[in-house]
Amino acid sequence: MKSFGSKPWILPQPVLIIGTYDKNGKPNAMNAAWGGQWDMHEITISLSSHATTDNLEFNEFFTVAFATTQTMVAADYVGIVSARNTPDKIAKTGWTVEKAANANAPVFKEFPLTLVCKVKQKIDKTAAGFNLVGEIVDILCDENYLAADGNPDVEKMNIITYDPVHQNYIQLGKAVGHAFSDGKQLK
Repeated sequence: MKSFGSKPWILPQPVLIIGTYDKNGKPNAMNAAWGGQWDMHEITISLSSHATTDNLEFNEFFTVAFATTQTMVAADYVGIVSARNTPDKIAKTGWTVEKAANANAPVFKEFPLTLVCKVKQKIDKTAAGFNLVGEIVDILCDENYLAADGNPDVEKMNIITYDPVHQNYIQLGKAVGHAFSDGKQLK
């Protein structure tokens, strides 16, 4: 095996779009890859200093949408352009914004699946950023992406992941097995 040393190569890495409102109620979004499930009802995201972290200082609510093949170009754009320097950043994406029903956070309607979250904790907070722990208060799914059982159908969504090795986006594929079930074959 070839050794590469220590690198941020946990795979797959989600392409998360973090939505916040600024102090004037203007929506903002940023692209973040270093995030994941913290426990049953919480997520964690590593955030460096951005307009998003500024917004989270006075508004405890935010959204987390999962980027898709269809939203990839605009999702990448919000990751390379700062709202601090580009005030019309969201307008350039073409995204439709509506306020979450139960939180002061923007929902970008072009994404099939969105978590509505509340700041629970900011860990290792410095001027450079912090690790955000968010409590999931709601999960929104476009009804076009529901399975026959009424739950979200991830295979329909064309969700993408970030490949930190080659700096690419990769579309998730089809289901290949059943968790908590297939391993029973070896009992």
